[in-house]
Amino acid sequence: MRLANKVALITGGTSGIGRATALLFAQEGAKVSITGRNESRGREIVQGIEQAGGEALFTAADVRVAADCEGVVLATLKAYGRIDVLFNNAGVYFPNTILGCSEAEWDTTIDVNLKGTFLMSRLVLPSMIEQGRGVIINNSSGWGVAGGAKAVSYCAAKGGVVLMTKAMAIDHGGQGIRANCICPGDVETPMLTEDARQQGMTWEDYLEQASDRPMGRVGRPEEIASAALFLASDDSSFMTGATLIVDGGGTAG
Repeated sequence: MRLANKVALITGGTSGIGRATALLFAQEGAKVSITGRNESRGREIVQGIEQAGGEALFTAADVRVAADCEGVVLATLKAYGRIDVLFNNAGVYFPNTILGCSEAEWDTTIDVNLKGTFLMSRLVLPSMIEQGRGVIINNSSGWGVAGGAKAVSYCAAKGGVVLMTKAMAIDHGGQGIRANCICPGDVETPMLTEDARQQGMTWEDYLEQASDRPMGRVGRPEEIASAALFLASDDSSFMTGATLIVDGGGTAG
């Protein structure tokens, strides 16, 4: 197992990519700590991992709030004594141009996607530095490296995640910390179905539009989880500051 005896902390771990990653990491031997705002889904995932013979912990938290983030980190360290992998996965998306984007919408997007990544990384890094080893994975987006229509706040936040990851890799590589980011394309998650609803599109029409890429389909959460596993494990031991695009070729053109 590639994560045997490791402890992994995953934000946004109650659905979509976060849920798939929590389940995969547990299968690969990690003790998994997940956080999110939906307690019932969080408890359900923990129960599933435990029934399969793994160890898991759920702590309700909002990654926009520093005190909540601190509570998650302290609960994880109290339960497991260390944090080997941090997957900053929590994210939100609002479809809008700069003219239509409200200040509240902008603040929410930046706070969840970018500030949350900052807060969690700042809190976890000291324990990783003390143990001389750790992996931070930040979930960005294909729109973090290439612009997208009606996604101004999301592009700004996810572009910031890409460059923050590179800065962290430079600052902490000498302390045994690797920091990389994943840039998914459209993935079949609740975020995508909510986008379809907000745009007034049927799911079938939305999928047809979103599948306009070389591989002709959207991704599955499990496919992004596999990329996260690669970055979390020693399979990527010589990678830091990297941007791993997993988007079915959406940014290839």
